[in-house]
Amino acid sequence: MATIDERRGAGDGRRDADEKRLAELGYKQELDRSWTGFQNFAISFTIISILAGCFTTYGQAWNNGGPVAISWGWPLISIPILIIGFCMSELVSAYPTAGGIYWWASKLGGPAWGWFTGWFNLIGLVAVTASVDYGCATFLNTVLGLYNVNTFGATGSPSEFLHGTFILFAIIIGLHAVINILGSHLVARVNSISVWWHVAGVALILAVLIIVPDKHASADFVFTKRINNSGFGSSMYWFYVLPLGFLLTQYTITGFDSCAHVSEETHGASDAAAKGVWRSIFYSAVIGWILLLAITFAAADAGAVNDGGGTSIAVLESALSTPWVKLILIISVVGQLFCGAACLTSASRMCYAFARDGAIPGSRIWSKVNHRRIPVNAVLFMAACALLITVPAIFGTKQGIPVAFFAVVSIAVIGLYIAYVIPIYLRWRMKDDFEPGPWTNGAKYKWMNPFATIWVALITIIFILPTTPAGVPGRDEFTWSAVNYAPLVTGGVILAVGIWWLVSARHTFTGPRHTVSDIDREIDV
Repeated sequence: MATIDERRGAGDGRRDADEKRLAELGYKQELDRSWTGFQNFAISFTIISILAGCFTTYGQAWNNGGPVAISWGWPLISIPILIIGFCMSELVSAYPTAGGIYWWASKLGGPAWGWFTGWFNLIGLVAVTASVDYGCATFLNTVLGLYNVNTFGATGSPSEFLHGTFILFAIIIGLHAVINILGSHLVARVNSISVWWHVAGVALILAVLIIVPDKHASADFVFTKRINNSGFGSSMYWFYVLPLGFLLTQYTITGFDSCAHVSEETHGASDAAAKGVWRSIFYSAVIGWILLLAITFAAADAGAVNDGGGTSIAVLESALSTPWVKLILIISVVGQLFCGAACLTSASRMCYAFARDGAIPGSRIWSKVNHRRIPVNAVLFMAACALLITVPAIFGTKQGIPVAFFAVVSIAVIGLYIAYVIPIYLRWRMKDDFEPGPWTNGAKYKWMNPFATIWVALITIIFILPTTPAGVPGRDEFTWSAVNYAPLVTGGVILAVGIWWLVSARHTFTGPRHTVSDIDREIDV
């Protein structure tokens, strides 16, 4: 058995190797490298959060496809996502930096590729933080309503509920900012607790959904039933409606780039962060499918679920008594709270890294770290941006449905997956000139990387489409509150930064900056 001094020496050796590799990539160790490999995996597993995505976007799949979009859609869509994860694992192993994706794109394709990749990534991270915390606020307000607490309009009219939910959303995102500011080590511990909360919580929910309901839906219903509550015609089911339902899977299993963003805070990052990416996807896909099947088998009264808007809450209320509904929703809300905190961590680290290289207005402000090595300004900036893009959710439909929430979800998917696939494509373009790290896909990159590129192009097209007939310009029922503004926000920001690039940034942004002019005095490179 190793002595304490031997273990400390081994830890020092890993830390020295990490700092040496970071110096080779051009950076001095500034963030606190205190995360273990498990904690690195934990942040992605927490951000994926099946207790968040599976519950908050369940209705998207139910209404756009029905049970088949859930029972078959989830495992089938998980496969290309896992392939994307394998491609990203190879990249983070080679380049374990907080800049992550945009750094890879800059290294593999040049400054212009890095510039646009970074902005897509930043947009996606802001949106995923916003969507998780808004979904959490919605569920928490529902729980308050079950306890007859009307502080945030939980038992009022649909408009009162939406207004109160947004206030609750602002409080939650403020809480997450405070947690992130208190320290990196605290965030790492919170993420570790989150993993066990998700595992134990899902196990308890499964037990309730299997044992408590008086009856369950048949296997035939779960695996063959088609539902189209979208408002679009039945002839559009296979090529339009059902693909919209796939947003459940594509949105839930996202945010796994966080393993890269905290790699500068992780011991043995070249190996640990690479494994963290694909493992967080794989375990989330398996456990999430089991959870979704349990929820769908509990939907024995399909009429009641449809009347309730097709949401997971409607399923629970149709199958369980109020005390059991409260228990499951509380478990889900806590999981979503964990998830939102981790999302803000990832977004702030990306903002810090991108600002460190001069790519964001006010870069000197956002790239500062405090005495605890926390990028406080970046945390507050990302929280404010997440709050801002969700403002349209205050104004929902007459039924109280915040269509804007699903728009923010689409922004998250579009922004993140485009950012993911750009360096994946560039790595494929380099062929065997690419120098891999200790974790590699070997020759399999020759089919995996182009497959990932084509897949992301396909889902990007799907998720910029209107999600309801009322969101289609020119139709009699058209209303701005039903518009999927994902292409407007994503396209608007990219257009702005594109103009910025052409006018000035291409003359000043040269990609990741080397900040180690004096690093050789500290680390033997």
